[in-house]
Amino acid sequence: MDEVLTATDVSSASSAAAAAGQSPLPLATNLPFVSALLAFSIAQFLKLFTTWFKEKRWDSTRLLGSGGMPSSHSATVTALAVAIGLQEGTGGSLFALAAILASIVMYDASGIRMHAGRQAELLNQFVCELPPEHPLFNVRPLRDSLGHTPLQVCAGALLGCFVSLIMRNSSSV
Repeated sequence: MDEVLTATDVSSASSAAAAAGQSPLPLATNLPFVSALLAFSIAQFLKLFTTWFKEKRWDSTRLLGSGGMPSSHSATVTALAVAIGLQEGTGGSLFALAAILASIVMYDASGIRMHAGRQAELLNQFVCELPPEHPLFNVRPLRDSLGHTPLQVCAGALLGCFVSLIMRNSSSV
C-alpha cells in the first residue's frame, strides 16, 4: 500500500515536533555536528591564506584538498570531541568514543598519511626521470599532499577547540 504525504501532513509533523520541543531540522541545532562542520570549513578556508603566505600564490584547490595548514581532519574531530564533552560531560561513553576517534585521526594524519605523501613525492620524481619510451613515463603523478606535520595537526586541534567553545558560548546566550 503506497502512502502519499501532502504539504499539510509535513506541516503537521513540523508543528508536532516544535510543540514537543524538537527542531524540524535537528542537525542544525546539534552543537557537536555544527561545531565539527564549522571547524572543518574554517580550516579548509584558512588553507587558502596559509598557502599564499608560504608559496606567494593563490590556490583555490586548497579549499577541497587534503594536507596543509591547519589540519581540517584534526579541527573536525577535535571540535566534535570538545563539543560532546561540553554538552554531555566528559565521563560518558560518547565523549570517550569521540576522544579516541580524534586521537586515531590525528595520529594517522601526522604519521601514516604524511609518510605516504613523502613516498608519493619520491615515486613521482622517479617517474619523471624515466626515459620517454618507458611504459610508466606517461603515468599521472600521485597525490603527494596527503598528511600533516605535527604543527599542522596541533593548529587544527586548537582551531577545533576554539570553534566548539565559541559555539557553546554563543548557543547559551
